[in-house]
Amino acid sequence: MGLRIVIDSASDLTKEQADSFGLDYMPLKTIFGDDEYLDGVTLSHHAFYEKLVESGIFPTTSQVPPHEFETKFKEIKDAGDTAVVITLSSLLSGTYQSAHLALEGYEDCIHLVDSKNVCIGEQNLIMYAIRLRDEGFSAEEIAARLDEKKNYICLFALFDTLEYLKRGGRLSSTAAWAGNLLSIKPVISVEKGEVVILGKARGSKNGNNLLIQQVSAHNGIDFSMPYCVGYTGMEDSMLQKYLKDSSSLWENEVPVENIRISSVGSTIGTHAGPGAIAVSFFHR
Repeated sequence: MGLRIVIDSASDLTKEQADSFGLDYMPLKTIFGDDEYLDGVTLSHHAFYEKLVESGIFPTTSQVPPHEFETKFKEIKDAGDTAVVITLSSLLSGTYQSAHLALEGYEDCIHLVDSKNVCIGEQNLIMYAIRLRDEGFSAEEIAARLDEKKNYICLFALFDTLEYLKRGGRLSSTAAWAGNLLSIKPVISVEKGEVVILGKARGSKNGNNLLIQQVSAHNGIDFSMPYCVGYTGMEDSMLQKYLKDSSSLWENEVPVENIRISSVGSTIGTHAGPGAIAVSFFHR
């Protein structure tokens, strides 16, 4: 009997990365007009941003449907395996509800965890689950530990533009125009499973400082647990600047070149647009 970890693509791990960690991968769908893609499978993060910038079509994302989870759960049970299933926040997508609907009849072998997070915050919880799996914990024990430790995860992000929040209907055209004119950079967080705006900084340098302040305000980084930084777009120059500006957070604990970096896919990238940066960690 084997132990499996099932994840969704909103964690911003790609199918290739999931395979390397021995994970079962459930992609959300990304839709540009009439074209539908499997996030992280038939649409790479790089290709997503190319389409986002060049196509002129604002994309949508679609949850993993219940029947896909049911097919996966049947496969796991028929193999005599057990599994921990980790999804993005139930308050941000119906993917957790899909998994819950598919759970009937599989409760003896499937343990479902609502990460209450997304993007690299969800990814950190998955990396912790991998560690517990490799240390020999059971699926039930891993799920219990994840449900406890997920409340310690912090995720902060700095958006470079308000344009994509406007295009997605999350912000008025007037507010977006004024914000871009003044180089306003919103700083967001995921709190109790929902995205909240923590503040607005004038320019990237002030935005980076606000991110650094948020890390300190939440008791700092527990370096014994997984941590990660992320970026949206086709290159990571903004993230490299943040790492340089925030070196005081890392320099006594880990070389900056050893910090795990993840590109951010379509679930958050649709609303952030290119040029955003994020940091996620378990607080002390």
